[in-house]
Amino acid sequence: MAANNRRMSGKKGAQVGSGGQRRKGLEGRGPTPPAEMRKGHKKNRIANAKAKQAVRRPVARGRGGRSASELVVGRNPVVEALREGVPASTLYVQQFIDNDERVREALQLAAERGGINLMEAPRPELDRMTNGLNHQGLVLQVPPYEYAHPEDLLDAAADEGEDPLVVALDGVTDPRNLGAVVRSVSAFGGHGVVVPERRSAGMTAGAWKTSAGTAARTPVARATNLTRALEAYKKAGLTVVGLAADGEADLGDLQALEGPVVIVVGSEGKGLSRLVGETCDYRVRIPMPGGAESLNAGVAAGIVLYEAARRRG
Repeated sequence: MAANNRRMSGKKGAQVGSGGQRRKGLEGRGPTPPAEMRKGHKKNRIANAKAKQAVRRPVARGRGGRSASELVVGRNPVVEALREGVPASTLYVQQFIDNDERVREALQLAAERGGINLMEAPRPELDRMTNGLNHQGLVLQVPPYEYAHPEDLLDAAADEGEDPLVVALDGVTDPRNLGAVVRSVSAFGGHGVVVPERRSAGMTAGAWKTSAGTAARTPVARATNLTRALEAYKKAGLTVVGLAADGEADLGDLQALEGPVVIVVGSEGKGLSRLVGETCDYRVRIPMPGGAESLNAGVAAGIVLYEAARRRG
């Protein structure tokens, strides 16, 4: 009986389990990251060096000047920007980041596009770059946009043997409206968009996204003074048409759209500024039987551009 007790005591009783740790240890860690992201790899060192040089390199100014570089912050915004083809120079990825679907897609899109440096950075460095914003471990650097000069839009029309069709924005501060106008200009055969240097939307990542890729082929010019730029257009033979809810002429009666023209769109709330309004040859209203008081800049520009394209066609 004693022997039986000794044999019984040698049996293993209930034990605390591993909590699945052994099973998790057998799971894979996902796809191998690109060479540019693997610390110590030659391509990683080259990418880091290029990224540092890009940050230190002084910004050259073209005829229309350049904007400052911009940062797109956060996993969803970064992935959306890469999907929409927003220009990018560097994708910063936090060290030891949780490798979820958005991170993997961002890395894949950056690798497929090419020309985007992949740089790994510690969290404190990304916090410093973004001024403490919730970057979620992903930061995309958008290079400065090189603006055209207002005269360049006339040259583009001359090269194509066409009468210039240009849109100027007066006091439009929402980049999405700028992007929508760029898209409409591209759709209806326009030659570019002019924005003032101050108190105006610029070609940010948001404008690029709204343009749906058309910003890559439709120039945006920046004018130091919009009124003087419009006066220069008038001397070059263009008719300046301003959109105003209380305009004297109806859009359907305006024959000037058949020739060289610059269409000026004001902000939704304030409309055209006084000096710009006085510079216009015509102040035109868009008939709205539905009774709406105003249209946003993107919609208003699209309607007038369609009418111009219809008349020219």
